Amino acid sequence: MNIKGIGGLTLGADPIADAVAYTSYLKKKSIEAFVVRKSAKSHGTMQWIEGNIAAGDSVVIVDDVITTGKSTIEAIARAKEAGLEIVKVIALIDRQEAGREAIKHWAMTWKRLSREKK
Repeated sequence: MNIKGIGGLTLGADPIADAVAYTSYLKKKSIEAFVVRKSAKSHGTMQWIEGNIAAGDSVVIVDDVITTGKSTIEAIARAKEAGLEIVKVIALIDRQEAGREAIKHWAMTWKRLSREKK
């Protein structure tokens, strides 16, 4: 998979995106970390998304925990509004409370690394 960036809604996605960016840098296959803000800055760039990515770039949206999917869907929506091409959505933990189903309406490629047992 050839991607330019990885990120999601701050704060949950930040350590994951940063770890991937750092590891990719060490492997000489740099992937940029980016942040999707919960609200646009009221000064400076006034952007929803901060990072070294631009419209047309292929990205992965990440989240730490999916419950209803609201945070992940917000990140997906903001990334699409910015013209980013979302190639995959990854969550570390799926709490199995309908979040996965909600996200599937927004993103074709979805992966969870673990799920909470019910």
